[in-house]
Amino acid sequence: MGNSRPKAKQMRRFGEVLISRPKYQRILEKRPYPPGVHGREKSFRRGRQSDYALQLEEKQKLAYIYNIREKQMRRYYLKAAKMPGVTGDNMLVLMESRLDNLCYKLGFGATIWAARQIVNHGHIHIDGQKLDIPSYSVVPGQTITLRERMRQNPDIQLSIESRGPLPDYLHFDDNAMVGTLERLPTRDDIQIPVNEQLVVEYYTRKT
Repeated sequence: MGNSRPKAKQMRRFGEVLISRPKYQRILEKRPYPPGVHGREKSFRRGRQSDYALQLEEKQKLAYIYNIREKQMRRYYLKAAKMPGVTGDNMLVLMESRLDNLCYKLGFGATIWAARQIVNHGHIHIDGQKLDIPSYSVVPGQTITLRERMRQNPDIQLSIESRGPLPDYLHFDDNAMVGTLERLPTRDDIQIPVNEQLVVEYYTRKT
């Protein structure tokens, strides 16, 4: 289960547009302060945050962007720390390779929450086999196919048409409605407003 709080309120709390949809940009432009009765006051007297507060906020932003709960976040950190390379980069690659996130990037869902629901309901096939596990780690070469009966769904068609350019590591066959993970993403491919090093520091002090 993901975060069920109103999306616009969550992003007003962070003070950033974390989901690239025009309506959220408009909301933050109209109300550039945190939600709540004292939101306007907080926006002017926030002051300097402690190192821990900054680390916590970056961790919460990352969890929100990928619709991941705390236990999963910690598992990704522990796995990333054991991998060769930079731990923060490894964490992002692991999250970016999740099935629900790739379905979102392909346009099968207008948001990460919609994409997760599509996977949960069994509308996605991996290499021809139905898979309903949103956290499944897709590996390069695997194909992601939308179930036949969902291809005419007007919401999905609109989402695909309005998704924007695909990242370089993904390919999509518009006629067959099949996406392919051509390679693992790199840090440069992952365009999110998060300082992953602060997330690593957050978990380092917790272990």
